[in-house]
Amino acid sequence: MAGAFKGFGEKAIPFLKALDFHQSREWFQENRSLYESELHEPFCDLVETLSERFAAARLGLRGDRKKSLFRINRDVRFSKDKRPYNRHLSAILSPDGTKMEQGVFYVHIGLERCFAGVAWWQPGPELLQAMRKAIVTKPAAFRAMISALKKAGLELDREDCLKRAPRGFEDVSEADLAQAVRNRHFVVRHDIDPETIYMAALVDDLVGFTLRAKPLLDWGRAIQGKAT
Repeated sequence: MAGAFKGFGEKAIPFLKALDFHQSREWFQENRSLYESELHEPFCDLVETLSERFAAARLGLRGDRKKSLFRINRDVRFSKDKRPYNRHLSAILSPDGTKMEQGVFYVHIGLERCFAGVAWWQPGPELLQAMRKAIVTKPAAFRAMISALKKAGLELDREDCLKRAPRGFEDVSEADLAQAVRNRHFVVRHDIDPETIYMAALVDDLVGFTLRAKPLLDWGRAIQGKAT
């Protein structure tokens, strides 16, 4: 039944551990009802509760139980790892409610870690070029965004940065800007205490993080020419 998020079931993580051990379609089908009650339905409720809270906070992010969640089944077509199931569940809330838009909220509940992120992840060449140009030509706006994130206890993730300056940006001399234009993504992350996934208060934690990350959303949307 759809409703306000009350927390994941107490068997949510044990289910993921058992699924990872078995990695069997037969085992999954035998235990599907447990998956639905402990993980999938609560995650759907989390997405829709966050969507309502994000709308109230005017964050410009939304999702629903049909479009936002990623499948627990792995795509093994081009992978040497043929295990059929992921070790986590995840979802995206975005400006248009699909997984195809940029400037998104991502939440991940898994065995290795639980975390959330606000991201411009793998932006297309045109948008990425525009972001890099904005860093160089409007450094005050970029630095104001970085300062606002820092005050909120956040910083841009440097994962997957280019080792060298991208073409056209070789002459950027200021260290912070030279580092920034090497980014392939613009992301801030927030670790979720695994103990809190069983509580309704997880929603408050995630809304609070997203509000703190709003300067990153606003910066990217300004570059896109979209209202914040």
